[in-house]
Amino acid sequence: MPGLSVVRSISAAPETVWAVFTDLKGSTERLSAVNAVEVFTDGPFGVGTRWRETRTMFGREATEDMEITAVDPGRSYTAEAASHGSHYTSRFDFAPTETGTDVTFSFTGESHGVMRIVGAVMWPMLKGKMAKELRRDLDDLAVYCERS
Repeated sequence: MPGLSVVRSISAAPETVWAVFTDLKGSTERLSAVNAVEVFTDGPFGVGTRWRETRTMFGREATEDMEITAVDPGRSYTAEAASHGSHYTSRFDFAPTETGTDVTFSFTGESHGVMRIVGAVMWPMLKGKMAKELRRDLDDLAVYCERS
């Protein structure tokens, strides 16, 4: 399954945007698609932070266990999940601008076994819907950031 990226300009300082995007416990209040979050690790957001997220995607509820696998504080972070024969990677990049912050949300999925075939066949049909889901998350978080 190839990846895709969406970009959103947010009229808020990079520090504000970073704080909002990395506040996992607050995501149920900020993301319209997220129904529940259970954070498994204590301490600050960083490599090894793990949580279970339940969200509605494509009209269905899905629950995934996720983990932060890379962090460049204030600049980027990567979260990964494995589910139903696939491995998913979400990366967020934050770039300061004259008016705030540009956020790039990149998503990739790597399928194994029979899911590799299913993914290759379904990806052309799902790509647009997936981009819409990514944009919805960015739009939801932008609203919160710009109010802060």
